Amino acid sequence: MSAYRINRQNKPLSKAEKAAIVTNESAWTIIHNEEAARESKTERLRRERLAKERSEPLIEKPVGKRPRRSRG
Repeated sequence: MSAYRINRQNKPLSKAEKAAIVTNESAWTIIHNEEAARESKTERLRRERLAKERSEPLIEKPVGKRPRRSRG
């Protein structure tokens, strides 16, 4: 329960206040659902990446020539 509701001392809520509360609760529900979906996707992608890294042999990249530094 929000501090606003507690401080109102059981006075009836106006129509606008009720709508604001419903909107706020709906928004937080959406935010929490998106967060859970994001965490799930991140964990799935992490597992896939680690599995791919374990299955592939470790290949070192060839060292290329460094460009010469010009004397100026």
